[in-house]
Amino acid sequence: MDVFEAIETRRSVKKFTSRAPTKDEIERMLEAAVQVPNHRMTKPWRFYVMGPRARRLYGAALGLRKAKRVEDADAARLVVEKVSSEHERLPLMIAVAIRQDENPEIREEDHASAMMGIQNLSLVATAFGLGSHIKSGGIMDDPAARAVVGLPDGERIVAIVNVGEPEEVPAPKERLRATEVTTWVD
Repeated sequence: MDVFEAIETRRSVKKFTSRAPTKDEIERMLEAAVQVPNHRMTKPWRFYVMGPRARRLYGAALGLRKAKRVEDADAARLVVEKVSSEHERLPLMIAVAIRQDENPEIREEDHASAMMGIQNLSLVATAFGLGSHIKSGGIMDDPAARAVVGLPDGERIVAIVNVGEPEEVPAPKERLRATEVTTWVD
């Protein structure tokens, strides 16, 4: 598969089979992630490959956040259990973190580099016949989520990437053509 085909066929896959990526596939995805441009060569990326227990605990942290919107205590417990179980069954979760530099400019550059790395990781997954789903949001700074991956002070999770063999591949969503958002400036 060439790079254009990988870009055009990559999808956010939400349903996976039980087949977990091999260690070699994981290592090759991570190796692709660190090949991205990184201004000042700060090499900020950190990857936490989460096993079943860590996935379940991360799911519990996310489930607790979701359960706060549920008034009934029994229903809230069911939400936590459901989200925990769903995450435990995922074939692979990778927490992608960066070291937090004191300089805000470097922090921004490092965040951009990490996101480019996540795109590389996802494209390699696609080339392997795998799917990925990139997750971000408030949970990234949640103390329980940070504790699950053993995140040290001075690091921040920028995304969680779920990876596995797709059970189903979503249809492509309509995208803008580049010409619609491009201005040629003399």
